Amino acid sequence: MREFKYKPPRVHSGELRTPITFFEYTPNPGPEPGEKEETTLYECMAKIDEVWMKDVELAKSNGTLSDITIVIRDPLQDYIPTDKHYILIDHPQYKDNRYNVKQVQPDPQNNRFINVIARLVK
Repeated sequence: MREFKYKPPRVHSGELRTPITFFEYTPNPGPEPGEKEETTLYECMAKIDEVWMKDVELAKSNGTLSDITIVIRDPLQDYIPTDKHYILIDHPQYKDNRYNVKQVQPDPQNNRFINVIARLVK
């Protein structure tokens, strides 16, 4: 019989150290084209993962080198991220960068968290 050995979860609450804000753009009123930041939808703490070094060559060929993975606690029904939402990361390395939500998926190792994959908006 195989012996039971406890495996701690990959992500835990202590790793959620970076404040992020989900928001959406709305069109400017009137005939002028463009959009402006309008509504803050959700604020939380997150863990930010860049592209791993082993995946850099693959990311370069796919054009996804600037994509990031954000792990947040599952907000349940309070907020559901969609691809129309944007993310602002409150960290000096990500200053003045806006990210568009590309994909949202539950964390398969721990159902208390969700993974948000985002793309840099130029």
